Amino acid sequence: MKYEQIMSSKRNNRTKKHLKLALIKLIKQNGYHSVTVKDIVDYAAYNRSTFYLHYQDKIQLAEDLLESMLQGLEDSVGQPYVPGQKVYTAKLQTLSFNIITYIFEQREFFDLIKYNDTLPGLHTRFPQSILKIYQEKFKFETINNISVNMGYFKRYTAYGFYGILLNWINCGFKESQDEFIEEIINLTKTHIYSVEYVGE
Repeated sequence: MKYEQIMSSKRNNRTKKHLKLALIKLIKQNGYHSVTVKDIVDYAAYNRSTFYLHYQDKIQLAEDLLESMLQGLEDSVGQPYVPGQKVYTAKLQTLSFNIITYIFEQREFFDLIKYNDTLPGLHTRFPQSILKIYQEKFKFETINNISVNMGYFKRYTAYGFYGILLNWINCGFKESQDEFIEEIINLTKTHIYSVEYVGE
């Protein structure tokens, strides 16, 4: 790739990032349905023509924002693991929960879950993404190898984890990352013996 193409790509990514950030800020101020393209470009200090180079409308920007953040959530999960790696919950460490670090680093975005008039699809697709991660990327072994319906078990565990995440976000990330992860580890030990990362 030529230098000019690389620089153009970086500029485009930077512009998209600014437009997404403007949308997040404006949703918190006014609610999603009140936000206009004019509001977004004014907040981000761009002109309309720049906006329309990247997006057809506010809806496409919102979808790109949601899609990219949830893809980042999925990608973050595997970073501490090697496919096929089995981890015993008795030996879980802070690094095992990179997903929590990702949510904290992107808390400006995940804060949007607290709002009613928020990014379309966020309230349903955030928990669905966590369930997808549990279903596709991990194998679980129960305490004492108790026989259970693993489909139900993963759903039960994923939505339980989501509920605790939601509480953490709603409380303004009151606990530090390490404190929160420690709580999750302690809860995990009550019903999961080992976790195997399957990978892609």
